[in-house]
Amino acid sequence: MDLVDYLHFVSGAQSLEELWHNHVQQMSEYGFDRLMYGYTRYKTETSLGDPDDFLILTNHNQDYVNGFLNNGLYFHAPMLRWALENEGAGSWQKIQQMAEQNMLDSKARRVVEFNQSQGMSAGYTVSFFSASKRYKGAISLGAKKGIDQREVDSAWREQGDDIVLMNNVVHLKILTLPYETPNRTLTKRQKEALQWVGDGKTTQDIALLMGLTAATVEKHLRLARESLSVETTAQAVLKATLQNQMYIVES
Repeated sequence: MDLVDYLHFVSGAQSLEELWHNHVQQMSEYGFDRLMYGYTRYKTETSLGDPDDFLILTNHNQDYVNGFLNNGLYFHAPMLRWALENEGAGSWQKIQQMAEQNMLDSKARRVVEFNQSQGMSAGYTVSFFSASKRYKGAISLGAKKGIDQREVDSAWREQGDDIVLMNNVVHLKILTLPYETPNRTLTKRQKEALQWVGDGKTTQDIALLMGLTAATVEKHLRLARESLSVETTAQAVLKATLQNQMYIVES
């Protein structure tokens, strides 16, 4: 799809799965065939938050996901550290520059070595603007194997603005779509109970509205808190809202 057609598609995408599948295809047309998108709303000065709360989208193979994500290499990745402190597009040439200036510690070098072993040696990282210091999103665009960074940088000079625009629009669209992280899934009843709490209803009110006993409503709320790994129902309402799990039209 050309740029205009693609932006029309993104604006009308109805699900995260549909959006991501087509974005992977679109970026492949520009020479980037391995993508990893990450977003957190729980960043602090020393942490990116609980990994179970991250929104991660990727088409990398399981070996790469296990090494980079599940083994925690991501936290020391040079371009991720760059993305936390910057906005816009960053060439992976920065990694080579940091290595030449002895700016990579042993943990960062381990990440670089792992990426090279997986053929992830050329690409770009796009870091998205956020109005809150707690929120951060970025996407890693890995170039196709056999393409070096000089070739990628050359192509980027011609097409980079369009690529950044597409990724920014996709990022903004992702923030509007419902998603459930693997260990944070709510049932339909739990969502409904939280929605009524968000509307200011008491447990007795919710029991009448849902046709349940007060004890059953309390059970749904307790299980929702446990699923979302929070202590209070108010926190559960906030987290479910941030993940767009509430007040959505069921397809």
